[in-house]
Amino acid sequence: MALKVSLAIIFGIMATLISVSLAAPGTATFYSSYVPSACYGNKNYGVMIAAASDPLWQNGAICGKTFNVTCTGPTNPVPHPCTGASVVVKIVDHCPGCGGTLDLSREAFAHIANPVAGIIKIDYRQ
Repeated sequence: MALKVSLAIIFGIMATLISVSLAAPGTATFYSSYVPSACYGNKNYGVMIAAASDPLWQNGAICGKTFNVTCTGPTNPVPHPCTGASVVVKIVDHCPGCGGTLDLSREAFAHIANPVAGIIKIDYRQ
């Protein structure tokens, strides 16, 4: 019995380490109003959505993919912007020339950070 518990604990720790190691660092900004998207036109996909920056866009191949996004810290003097939560967003748009890796909806951004920060450091993974 103790061996089964030990193996379960070891497996849990390894799974956590693997998922953390697959996360990529980046930055996130947010937009306050939604306009028709480059992926789906006027179709509404709710509020937990994001736009992909040029390096992620890949001619729209990223459309519809979901990402788990976590705030990891500030990029400016706003102290402690992170809420400690993560959010799952669906890529519905392209953000050419935007100031971050992902441009989150205001609601998604507010779930993981104080919107006053404007731009934050993130870890994201598909």
